[in-house]
Amino acid sequence: MTETQTVFASKEEALAALAARLETNPDGVIEALAEAHGVSVVEAMQLLPRANCTFAPASAFDNIMNDLAEWGDVTVVVHTKNLVLECRGPLPKGEYGRGFFNLHGKSPIGGHIKASRCACIAFVRRPFMGKESCGVQFFDIDGEAMFKVFVGRLADYSLNPEQVEKFEALKARVSQNG
Repeated sequence: MTETQTVFASKEEALAALAARLETNPDGVIEALAEAHGVSVVEAMQLLPRANCTFAPASAFDNIMNDLAEWGDVTVVVHTKNLVLECRGPLPKGEYGRGFFNLHGKSPIGGHIKASRCACIAFVRRPFMGKESCGVQFFDIDGEAMFKVFVGRLADYSLNPEQVEKFEALKARVSQNG
């Protein structure tokens, strides 16, 4: 999963190399690609072709989370250097309390999100391990992924077309670059 770290003469050279890689092949573990090029995950995401990634401002957090809570079963992923945790189920509606956006409900998905650290939100539709993937990814003020919410899959592993439609509609409503 980890790509070999390459030493670049400058950050600009690293970004250019990664942009060229993603232009020809947007597939791959973005965290590993970012690490191999010495850039943050959000910097790597920003290099994806526009057809694969558009951004919404952090101010759209509540709107996006409320919409996602209406999608039905999704996959929530938390990817750190130490863990890739996946949980499937409906995303509960959240509410603010004690400095967090709290997710509670009859779902295996629950927890407490420090929404104030959200810097931007990406709508990503690209190949991943040879299959189409589609999801909403939240990034913090350090440029790292907070969590990701992926469109559910059907029994044949294809994307749920109703959720893809909701994804595209939400992206059109809130994204900065359409």
